[in-house]
Amino acid sequence: MNRTIVFTVLLAFSGFALTGCEQEKKTAKVSQAVVKKYAQATVLEGVVSNDKGVIRTGTVEVADENGHSIAHAAVDNGRYSVEVPANTVLPILLTFSSEPGTEKLVAAVIHDTITKYEINPSTTAIAKAAKAMGGYTHANMTRAAADTIHTPDANKTTTGWRGDPTTQYGGWH
Repeated sequence: MNRTIVFTVLLAFSGFALTGCEQEKKTAKVSQAVVKKYAQATVLEGVVSNDKGVIRTGTVEVADENGHSIAHAAVDNGRYSVEVPANTVLPILLTFSSEPGTEKLVAAVIHDTITKYEINPSTTAIAKAAKAMGGYTHANMTRAAADTIHTPDANKTTTGWRGDPTTQYGGWH
């Protein structure tokens, strides 16, 4: 009888010890970032502007994060349209230039479902801020937009479109 109790205690202890050892051996799961890319050739289009208005002429270049050129298109009367080849991995940058020596305007493309992109000083500031935060991810772009572009506090609430609908424009309409 004594042997049965000792054997049971040893068996329980060894099970506890093995469970403890196995917990130590587990490694943390490394989350893999989902690679987004265009499944088919996609046309990106939009308007290029600055603080003075629409910029009539220039060039929009599509490049990856490392600066490798993918495509380019001429700006015609402020509008551009450029075809991005299938299997192009995101993020990509749309960079506008007009004259040598002028600052380039940039828009970062991180979603494969959006095809219209404005290129202006605001998109440039957002792209620069997101890059400084660690890269062109959805979270960084969202945070950069919120921190870079002025939005009244009343419009940042979740109570309704553009803030509290009972106080927007003086009340209900």
